[in-house]
Amino acid sequence: MLSRKGLIPEEYVLTTRLVEESEPKYQAKKRRARFVAKNGTCNVAHKNIREQGRFLLDVFTTVVDLKWHYTLLIFTMSFLCTWLLFGMMWWLIAFAHGDLDVTDEGFVPCVTSVQSFTAAFLFSIEVQVTIGFGGRMITEECPMAILVLIIQNIVGLVINAIMLGCIFMKTAQAHRRAETLIFSKHAVIALRNGKLCFMFRVGDLRKSMIISATIHMQVVRKSSSLEGEVLPLTQIDIQMENPVNTNGIFLVSPLIICHTINKESPLYDISSHDLNHHEDLEIIVILEGVVETTGITTQARTSYLADEILWGERFVPIVAEEDGRYSVDYSKFGNTVKVPTPNCTARQLEEDHRNIDPHSFSPRNTIRKRNVTMKLKPKFTLFDEPS
Repeated sequence: MLSRKGLIPEEYVLTTRLVEESEPKYQAKKRRARFVAKNGTCNVAHKNIREQGRFLLDVFTTVVDLKWHYTLLIFTMSFLCTWLLFGMMWWLIAFAHGDLDVTDEGFVPCVTSVQSFTAAFLFSIEVQVTIGFGGRMITEECPMAILVLIIQNIVGLVINAIMLGCIFMKTAQAHRRAETLIFSKHAVIALRNGKLCFMFRVGDLRKSMIISATIHMQVVRKSSSLEGEVLPLTQIDIQMENPVNTNGIFLVSPLIICHTINKESPLYDISSHDLNHHEDLEIIVILEGVVETTGITTQARTSYLADEILWGERFVPIVAEEDGRYSVDYSKFGNTVKVPTPNCTARQLEEDHRNIDPHSFSPRNTIRKRNVTMKLKPKFTLFDEPS
């Protein structure tokens, strides 16, 4: 700083600059981009879409997908434009019939009290929103005015139906209900029944149930084919542990969803060491069901990267029975505890299952049991024992 101001010559600060340039600069490792964010949004940007007209073929969905300020702007402009359009038509009808310059007391206009464009605009608003103040009304003098009245009423009803339907769909969208469906921040891999299992916890904060709730899991990672083709996003389905081979769950209280890592699992060859250095692994979880109160299908999504999967840990219990009912402690929803777990892959554990005792990784094995082998004699007997 002093050298820049000219207080110290440049040759005296050369050594300091050399020291600063020789110091190693460490850069933080860039984290892998998510395919699905933790809040469920898809991290995909669509670019260079040439056929923009396809969005206009489905106007209703396009309006519903817009942001709120754009929807309210379209809602306001649709009414203003129709009021101005039909106001101009009423003014032209009055101008063609000579209602603007009325001098004869016996003259019957098409619309009473319409002698300017402002009066025609106000009459257009009264017709479309059916206010009817009583100062202006249509007469049977002009058939064209009757036809315009019918057309404006139909157009107003159509606009009301479309815009109110769009606003209702935006307020009752499925992802609003998904805000109360929560997932654990981390997933875990630990032993369950002697096998490595991938587990995470899911819960519903509302008392209203999710009907026909199902869980789908997919592994998204980069892979390549035998011909050298690079597949940046390969999606592989993984099955959750269920005796009837279905993904249905009864989500009344928080559940621990378990996936047994077997030969058909894409996690079959991943160990704890590989998990810490696996950059292309992402597990997507999709919870889908029907909202009990509205009947709308909702979907909640999340994902777990490799550094968000904890090896050798297990979720703590949060459901307890109190006063004849089950109580859930959500303060421990994502808490885990360390448990003995082998660091090898599921393949190695299956091949060496004869040499590895699964009970040796159980916490119960740490309890010391005393085996009483000495036979105790009673203090007295009814009969003499033969010698």
